[in-house]
Amino acid sequence: MGKKVTIIGAGSVGSTIAYTMAVNGIATEVVMIDINESKSLGEALDIRQGVSFCPPISIYAGSYADAVDSDIVILTSGIARKPGQTRLELAQVNVNITKSIVPEITKYAPNAVYIIVSNPVDILTYVFDKVSGLPEKQVIGSGTILDTARLRARIAEYYSINQQNVHAYVFGEHGDTSFVPWSMGTISNIAIDKYSECLTEKDTIVPKLVHEEVESYIRKSGGKIIERKGATFYAVAVSVCHICKCIFSGADTALTVSSMMHGEYGIEDVCLSTLSIVGAGGLAGKIVAPLTGEEVALLHKSAESLKAVIKNIEI
Repeated sequence: MGKKVTIIGAGSVGSTIAYTMAVNGIATEVVMIDINESKSLGEALDIRQGVSFCPPISIYAGSYADAVDSDIVILTSGIARKPGQTRLELAQVNVNITKSIVPEITKYAPNAVYIIVSNPVDILTYVFDKVSGLPEKQVIGSGTILDTARLRARIAEYYSINQQNVHAYVFGEHGDTSFVPWSMGTISNIAIDKYSECLTEKDTIVPKLVHEEVESYIRKSGGKIIERKGATFYAVAVSVCHICKCIFSGADTALTVSSMMHGEYGIEDVCLSTLSIVGAGGLAGKIVAPLTGEEVALLHKSAESLKAVIKNIEI
């Protein structure tokens, strides 16, 4: 059975997602759509000329009509964040772009799982949910999956341990009010803050892991990368491809993706990231993981910050 993916937006993020899919054999067919048709043609051609050394894949530039029968549609279109600009400052411009795309794409791919990647991702996921009329399980924001990857990378650096031994998450907005629920973070089933005590070579852990430093690192990473090289696209592409792999595998996987809240932790009518179960048809449910009172308060703070933006945009 084929695995068809349509990517809307052939900029740095969209084209890197397409390239990563080709190299890793995640999809069998990829359609690239961009308002700048020449850009999507160039990106598709560049990737296609290397696929003889990759798993078989058909990759081409197309129009919305070519998205018919897509299993997954990935939205990366919009204005990119500039140095010093917050994701939320992008809101109205990218809301308008998303709203213009929704009727065009859903007409041809009504059964696809939609992954929203453009920023501010939580706001755009909410808008897509509200204006598309699709079942909510088909709409996923990439949310804090990238922040979670950055968190695991940082903790793994501290302890010189394989990132896959680190089980910790970032919750809330993909942005300035995100936070780490440290109470549920572990390294090889050992609470993160107790891990160093369990090592026989205790003097190898220098400096001491400080929660605030790690959270600041996660929040500022995107801005630092944009400042240094103009855009972020490798880590987000790998993260989005991981979501696609989980959908195509059909094995339910817990991921910190952004989705509509319906009373979980006392939060309603906003999209943000907590633990969701992602499987064959998109969202298969949520895991209401136990949080401390302080962590629940931080999640509410994140929700209120996003609601304030929603109140000030035109949907």
